[in-house]
Amino acid sequence: MTKLSVNINKIATLRNARGGNVPSVTQIAVDAQKFGAQGITIHPRPDERHITRKDVFELKPLVHTEFNIEGNPHRPFIDMVLEIKPEQVTLVPDADDAITSNAGWDCEKNLDFLKSVISEFKNAGIRTSIFLDPNPEMVKYAAETGTDRIELYTEAYAKNYTSNKNEAIKPYFETAVEAGKYNLGINAGHDLSLENLKYFSDNIPNLLEVSIGHALISEALYLGLENTIQAYLKRLAVW
Repeated sequence: MTKLSVNINKIATLRNARGGNVPSVTQIAVDAQKFGAQGITIHPRPDERHITRKDVFELKPLVHTEFNIEGNPHRPFIDMVLEIKPEQVTLVPDADDAITSNAGWDCEKNLDFLKSVISEFKNAGIRTSIFLDPNPEMVKYAAETGTDRIELYTEAYAKNYTSNKNEAIKPYFETAVEAGKYNLGINAGHDLSLENLKYFSDNIPNLLEVSIGHALISEALYLGLENTIQAYLKRLAVW
């Protein structure tokens, strides 16, 4: 069964819009796990516009499932992750001012850099994943970085799902098959939702984990957090 990691950045965004500690990022992490989430994902950015450095350290003792920290591997980010030692770090090449992640790595162009960074994390016993566009030709370079997994950037799939889901998923399937040749695990995330998740999960081989935040938190406004997490888990279940 594919694991569900709940990205709680949006909770921090809502809290920061008002100031104070409502809603509580730490309490949401505790509750999400209680309701069935198999991991907690955060993506701290340098400007701390949602998840802050303080949040990262406060969450560490509360995440008893799997802690996944995403981010662009600048030196301060690297040092923070090495201090926290989460179960997984996901490397994302987003600009500091990006509203949200919008592209995967060019692993060929950044091969030496990624090798160096990933080596640091793996020497510390931290599993690594790198954000990747659905491009089978990029997989061999991803494998050369030494990463354990790739995270498929699924915005294009979500965008095209309603018009032609077979075509939308094709490059993701091909990339996942190629990754299997190099024994790379598959994660996925970005705009996956209750509407499009099951088809993706059913058709991507070796899908180990999905990280979902924006859609899940938005849907929880109507369904409640516990009901929404349970609905996601049902879509990931193998019958």
